[in-house]
Amino acid sequence: MDVDNFLRRYAAGERDFAQVDLSRANLGGLILNQVDLSGANLSKANLHKAHLEAANLSNADLSTTYLTSANLEGANLEGANLHKADLDRANLRAANLTNANLEGANFRNAILPDGTVSD
Repeated sequence: MDVDNFLRRYAAGERDFAQVDLSRANLGGLILNQVDLSGANLSKANLHKAHLEAANLSNADLSTTYLTSANLEGANLEGANLHKADLDRANLRAANLTNANLEGANFRNAILPDGTVSD
């Protein structure tokens, strides 16, 4: 599915996009609250300043994804691959990071699940 088709379907009210391939997609600044992207490939995507509140990103591939200043408050990232993801200034308050691969991820100045700010 290409990005335009994804955005059209989201605008029409669809929220379940499990297993979709949006690798290298530019979704920066978009509001995609409560979307189901479980198992999706978002590797190397641009989600800078995207709003993904309460999104289901469980088991999604977010490796080397650009998530700076993204709002992931309450998102489910259980089992997600965040290897080398850039989460600088991201809001992860109340996010579920259980079993997520965080190796090499940048959390500088991010709001962590417990509400504290990383350094």
